Amino acid sequence: MLIRVQGVIIRSMDYGEGGKIVTLLTETHGKTGVLIRGASKPRSRYGSLALPFTYGEFVYFKGSGLGTLSSGEIIRSHHKLREQIDLAAHAAYVAELTDRALQDEEAGSWIFAQLLACLAALEDGKDAAVTTHVYEMKILQAAGYAPVLDRCVSCGRPDGLAALAPALGGAVCPACRAGEQQVLQLGDKALKLLRLFAAVDLRRLGEVNVGPETKAAVRRGMRALVDAHLPHKLKSRAFLDSLDALGQPPVPPVPDGEAGTEPRG
Repeated sequence: MLIRVQGVIIRSMDYGEGGKIVTLLTETHGKTGVLIRGASKPRSRYGSLALPFTYGEFVYFKGSGLGTLSSGEIIRSHHKLREQIDLAAHAAYVAELTDRALQDEEAGSWIFAQLLACLAALEDGKDAAVTTHVYEMKILQAAGYAPVLDRCVSCGRPDGLAALAPALGGAVCPACRAGEQQVLQLGDKALKLLRLFAAVDLRRLGEVNVGPETKAAVRRGMRALVDAHLPHKLKSRAFLDSLDALGQPPVPPVPDGEAGTEPRG
C-alpha cells in the first residue's frame, strides 16, 4: 500500500549499506518507521530528508512491517536546530521524549501540531527552556498524565496552593502537603507558570519573560512531573542537563537508535 504523509523525523539511524531508518511522527498515521535506501550516500537525493527534526512530505510503501520510501520533499528542514549546540540539545530532547513517551495510538494530530510548533519556536529564537517545558507539559497531557494544578490533587481545595506533589500528579494544599514526603515547594510564580503551560497551545506561544529563580523552580517542577510519570532514561536529557551545568559540554549525541535495528512503530 502506498501512503502519503506529512511528518517530522524524531529518530534517524544508519541501516545496512548507506540506508537510514527514520521514525516519523505524522499528522495522520501516528508514529511510523520508514527505510530510506541510500540516504547516507554522498550523492543521495534523500540525504537531507533523513536528518533529525526535518519536517517533510513522505510517500512510502507499507506492508506488514517497516515502510520503504518511494519519494519525499522537505517542507522545513529546521537546519538551525542541528547547527547550534544549545538548540540541538533542546531539539534532541524534545524528539527523544516524543519517541519514548508516546505509544502509536497516543500520537495523533494534536501532538503533531505541538511538536511542529515547538521546533519552530526553538528555531525562531523563543526562550528554549520555556518552550521545552511547555512541550513537556503537552507530552504529559498526550500520554494521559496531565497534572492537576488548579486545585489540590488530594482534597480539591482551590486556594493556598504553592507546592507540587509529582507522584500524586499535581499541586497540594498545606494540609495535604503535611502527609506527603515527595513534595516540591515551588512558590506561587512557578505554579502559575505551570498552569499557563498546561493551558497554552504551543502554536500561540508568545514571549514569556521568566526570572532565573522562577525558571529554576519551573524546571524542577517539570522534570519531577516527567520523571514521576514517564520514567524513561534519555541520553538527550543527560546532555541537556550537562549543558545547563557546565555551559560548554562536548558535541551533543544524535537522537537515534542502535544501527541495524528497527524503531518502535
